[in-house]
Amino acid sequence: MQPRNSHLNSSALRGAVDLAAVKAAGEAAQKAEQARAERARQAAAAEEAGIAPAGPAYPLVIDVTEDTFEAEVVQLSGEVPVVIDFRSGRSALSAQLSPVLESLAEEYAGRIVLARIDVDTSPVIAQQFGLQAVPTVMAVVAGQLVPLFQGAESESNIRQVLDQLIMVAEQRFGVVGGAGAPAGGEQLPYVPEDPALAAAHDALDRGDLGGAIQAYQNVLLDQPGSTEAKLGLAQAQLLRRVEAFDPQAVRAAAAADPKDVAAQLDAADLDLVGGHVEDAFGRLVDTVGRTFGEDRDKARLRLLELFEVIGTEDSRVTAARGALARVLF
Repeated sequence: MQPRNSHLNSSALRGAVDLAAVKAAGEAAQKAEQARAERARQAAAAEEAGIAPAGPAYPLVIDVTEDTFEAEVVQLSGEVPVVIDFRSGRSALSAQLSPVLESLAEEYAGRIVLARIDVDTSPVIAQQFGLQAVPTVMAVVAGQLVPLFQGAESESNIRQVLDQLIMVAEQRFGVVGGAGAPAGGEQLPYVPEDPALAAAHDALDRGDLGGAIQAYQNVLLDQPGSTEAKLGLAQAQLLRRVEAFDPQAVRAAAAADPKDVAAQLDAADLDLVGGHVEDAFGRLVDTVGRTFGEDRDKARLRLLELFEVIGTEDSRVTAARGALARVLF
């Protein structure tokens, strides 16, 4: 059995909540690479001096509140993948899952940090993340949110999810965590990235949207089924559409005439780039529901494009698909 919503690769990481952060990924990776080089230098010096290597410079398990979330999760995620356990003392599944996550955090010895958030005492965070159930497990890497799974999972399934997360965090963002070895004492296998995809990702990270669009299209000519290239292309096209927008004017036009399909499409794009995923989806579902013919089809197709940007396994996409089906049928 595969973990629910646990398929992680670089496309999953690119489907983060705030797409504006994609442009900053290169800077985050560069900083993480510098930190990794410094850790390697210190480890080599310690070994030469016969000193036991130091452990990670951060706690492996932390309790996070609404006041500490920014410093203890978002900022730390530039150094190490932060796995978030959204839990409740009233949930039997939370009581089952949390000890497993805590044990794995210790075992992974600095390659991840586990952040525990009690949704009963931090309801604002739970609301902001749109939690539908507890326990829910997510991760933050270089400031970007990655949904992992809901409910209790077996330890073996969670290991698989964490191994994929660690590999992608390192290869895509240069976020490598502490000096501890991964579970089992073995190094994770290196999976080289396709050069054409790497070139497309680099163009997107540099903000060369035209070059990224062309590069992703070239990949799809050779690999029509590449999920990663499809997602990258959808993101690059979205960012290209909004780069010339006047946000205030777009939102004013959309508010003035809910039946103006073009204005609603533009506003939905802005919603998504700003991280307001549910607002973007809801706006387009409403537009589909109030229009007919060609206008309805335009709104429906744009919604399907935005699904690709976020990733089809995301729970918000699943919910929006259901809402779309209800207004269509």
